[in-house]
Amino acid sequence: MRSCNCCPRAFTINAAMNFARCATLLAVGLSVAFLFGCGHKRHRTATAQSPRPRPQAPKAVPVGTVEEGLASWYGVPYHGRPAADGEIYDMEKLVAAHRTMPFNTWLKVTNLKNGLSVDVRVIDRGPFVGNRIIDLSKAAARQIRMLGPGIARVRIEVVSAPVDLPSNDFYAVQVGAFANYANASRVRARYAERYGTAQIALKQGRVPLYRVLVGKEPSPQAAQQLAARLRAGREELYIVRLDSQTQPAAPPPAGADISAAGPSY
Repeated sequence: MRSCNCCPRAFTINAAMNFARCATLLAVGLSVAFLFGCGHKRHRTATAQSPRPRPQAPKAVPVGTVEEGLASWYGVPYHGRPAADGEIYDMEKLVAAHRTMPFNTWLKVTNLKNGLSVDVRVIDRGPFVGNRIIDLSKAAARQIRMLGPGIARVRIEVVSAPVDLPSNDFYAVQVGAFANYANASRVRARYAERYGTAQIALKQGRVPLYRVLVGKEPSPQAAQQLAARLRAGREELYIVRLDSQTQPAAPPPAGADISAAGPSY
């Protein structure tokens, strides 16, 4: 019987081919796994390193900002009572009230009639009369010689701005101020029903005034747009800053309210 010399040879060739195919498949598999792993790692790295958006800090009014208009001064009815920033108003200090300037902003106020100037610090909100832009303390009004006339045309310039502004300041539209809380409450409810947000803020004085503030806007420009919708023939609407110290006013104790409604101030 003849032995088959070709069988071992055929077996060897087949085994080599099978081995080559397995090696090729293994190499392809490893390459795909490597590429997938690298891509996944790059994706995770890119995701981990991508910066998160940070909330923007409120901006102070730029130094050098100028405004012109009428100034008035306020004294005895508010002397010794809390200002809007919480400190006690002293009419013999060089302080002032402004509707939108951040608290602790320093302003140079120049009487345009005589050229006299005084530096004041903003601690309060107001004035809310006509086209007046600032309420000075008695001491500040004395320095620029406007005590007698009571009002003067002035130029105010920001000379120093605070750097630690709170992040939750917003703006609202003041639609009225009342000596009677019940009247203010009815007005507040009417605006809240139509515009979603309205509150009552207290202005301390000999006769407390309850200010009705509508809206909670992120900028003065947005508050101006709201005021345009609210105006409807009303002349005295004011854009005011809702400071972190602005808290809704509580009803007065029973019997302490004034029965007559006060005008906007």
